[in-house]
Amino acid sequence: MSEIADKFAKLQSSRQRLRNSSAKERADKLKAIWAGVVERKDDIFAAGHKERGTHDLDIAAELVMIKGEIDFAIKNLAKWMKAEKIKNSLNTMGKRCEIRRQSKGVVLNLSAYNAPTAECLVPAIPAIAAGNAVAIKPSEHAPYSAQIVQEIINNALPSDEAEVFQGGVDVSQELLGLPFDHIYYTGGMSVGKIVMKTAADHFASITLEMGGKSPVIIDETANLDNAAKKLAWGRVMNAGQVCIAPEYVIIHESRKDQFLSLIEEQINALYNFDGAGLDKSAYVPRIINERHTARIKALVDDAKEKGARVVCGGGSDLEDRYIEPTVLTNMSEDMDIMHEEVFGPVLSVLTYGSREEVLDIISRRPSPLALYVYSTDDEAIEYFLNNTSSGSAVVNSNCIQSGTNPRLPFGGVGSSGMGRIGGYEGFKSMSNERSIVHQPLDRFRDILIMLPPYSERYNNLIMKALK
Repeated sequence: MSEIADKFAKLQSSRQRLRNSSAKERADKLKAIWAGVVERKDDIFAAGHKERGTHDLDIAAELVMIKGEIDFAIKNLAKWMKAEKIKNSLNTMGKRCEIRRQSKGVVLNLSAYNAPTAECLVPAIPAIAAGNAVAIKPSEHAPYSAQIVQEIINNALPSDEAEVFQGGVDVSQELLGLPFDHIYYTGGMSVGKIVMKTAADHFASITLEMGGKSPVIIDETANLDNAAKKLAWGRVMNAGQVCIAPEYVIIHESRKDQFLSLIEEQINALYNFDGAGLDKSAYVPRIINERHTARIKALVDDAKEKGARVVCGGGSDLEDRYIEPTVLTNMSEDMDIMHEEVFGPVLSVLTYGSREEVLDIISRRPSPLALYVYSTDDEAIEYFLNNTSSGSAVVNSNCIQSGTNPRLPFGGVGSSGMGRIGGYEGFKSMSNERSIVHQPLDRFRDILIMLPPYSERYNNLIMKALK
């Protein structure tokens, strides 16, 4: 047996004990994890700076997401764990119906690099809250953060309850070959398909969060100053390495020129306010590695070669892992950037004349994780919300729907993902919802009329129900 399989077997051995653990025991584990995060806060900041060139406050905001989920789970755990009484139907009269949410067993979290501490811990919170053992596979592209997460988990929980598996693709492949009960995956669609197929081998349930190209609709009535400021932030934040980041804008043709002028102005106002240059800004992070930097540069170069106009930006430095915040326009469907998720600080701008054109543009791409509408026309807002599909949507802002309210379920639809996380939804995803019917045995309620040989009375009851 390999070391990975041996550690997995150890996690499996605790399934029954963890299933029967109390709300207090589970809450204490979550508290221990948060205490470890607080203790290593400065190390987590330093890791973020090394890996992504992030500002300490950006990392702190990611940690606040973890705290919000932990606090919400602790507050509600006892209630979530109680059997839920279910109202009777005609066929269950005299019986007691309930739903009990039991742990699934062992949960695997395959996490991403763009917010590595949060990506490792946020899915682990509902898994632990639901009474599961947890295996965490951090991204190998964020090794400093991965090491800190491993040390936090090792100090907070015993190895038969939680384990961190570091390594590359080979480690992920070996983990996927094991019979986990639930798999949570964050990343791209191509690997998501692999996760889905391998999960089927063991009939494991899955939660997939896979991003995609999230559109922004800006109509004739939008407050352009407001939209430009928020989109400049949403596209440059974390160097665009955000699963719900706005990928492309579809703006009414009458507002295009004004918007392009404003967003260039806002990028400089937010990230070059001292005139030192965007590449010197403490608020413009770096791409995770040179390979992804080169990939993003190639998308921009391909678009330029096929006729895109650079409104601002366009520069890059592969060695520094720097992509200059960039806005492109004059886009066409033959450009690679219109079909591949950029995951970098590059915003493409398209125009529309009629609402139907907006729907057509969005429908050419898979269902996105997020969709944003900027408008002051309630009827137009409802039209765009009702005639599009996305995992989440925001009106007159962007990137504020994830990690901000544990009462809001978060996840994708179609190729952008399946399943939900966040508060109670995450707890339910990591639980088996078990329907239970209790049959009293007294003669007034234990009615056996439905058993053969069928009586005339039973025949009449059933046939009457069909009318």
